[in-house]
Amino acid sequence: MTRKTALTRAQFEDNLFGVLRWLVIALLAAITVLPFYYMVLLSLKPIDALLLDPGSLWIAAKDFTLTTYQDVLRSADGGGQGFLQFLLNSALVSLGTVALTLVAAVPGSYAISRLKFFGHRQISALFLAVYMFPSTLLAVPLFVIFARLGLSSSLTGLAIVYVAQTVPVSIYMLKNYLVTIPASIEEAAALDGASRLQTMRKVILPLALPSLMATGLYVFMIAWNEFLFALLFLAADPDKWTVSLGLAQLSNGIEVPKTVLMAGSVVLTIPVIVLFFAAERMLTEGLTSGADKS
Repeated sequence: MTRKTALTRAQFEDNLFGVLRWLVIALLAAITVLPFYYMVLLSLKPIDALLLDPGSLWIAAKDFTLTTYQDVLRSADGGGQGFLQFLLNSALVSLGTVALTLVAAVPGSYAISRLKFFGHRQISALFLAVYMFPSTLLAVPLFVIFARLGLSSSLTGLAIVYVAQTVPVSIYMLKNYLVTIPASIEEAAALDGASRLQTMRKVILPLALPSLMATGLYVFMIAWNEFLFALLFLAADPDKWTVSLGLAQLSNGIEVPKTVLMAGSVVLTIPVIVLFFAAERMLTEGLTSGADKS
């Protein structure tokens, strides 16, 4: 009887936690998806339909329109909001930030994880502490320095500022992955006559590809969504605005319909979502291929 009671109780708990798990997943999915769904819904409605029924969670076929997206993407000279140019500027800055950050973070994280020198553990913590500095604390000094260098109103200068912010956390993230790679792999490569640089390029980097993609995606999202430094560096030149600045312009515009604002928000969000799902698939493939090789 005791064994049967314990078994029945275990089955009950398994069934209960199985149901609760799906309830929690459904709740979290609703909290995440519903705001984005409502934002997309508003962006596909004309302003008069929105004013008539602002709480509607569906859209009638007669109210469906894409004019809000045309208005958002059209150039400012054509009477639009110029988001197509903003998207291009953000893409250039974000991709440049990712490339420069990884170029600096890969050798830095490798040195901290593999080379033994005085204070190498403290340096890792110091990098993370630098990343935790408030952006407002660094904004004015960086602006003054870049203004003297003539880079205060350029996308290149903005990308370099982002690199200064993202390199510390990137080194910390990559270091935590590199320390999990057995040192025996490098020792075997050294016995085969490979130099340390060749070992890092041909052995370590392929094994660290999932971590590199995860770090690159994180850096991309930081640069894509950043607002403070973009406002400080690019406010005087609207042609170089990033998409976050363009969205702030829409939200502050008195004559801008909220449907257009929602369309701008969707345009800002979709590239990150697409990139995330693409990187997630690539990350899974990278982990699987690594398991096959072993």
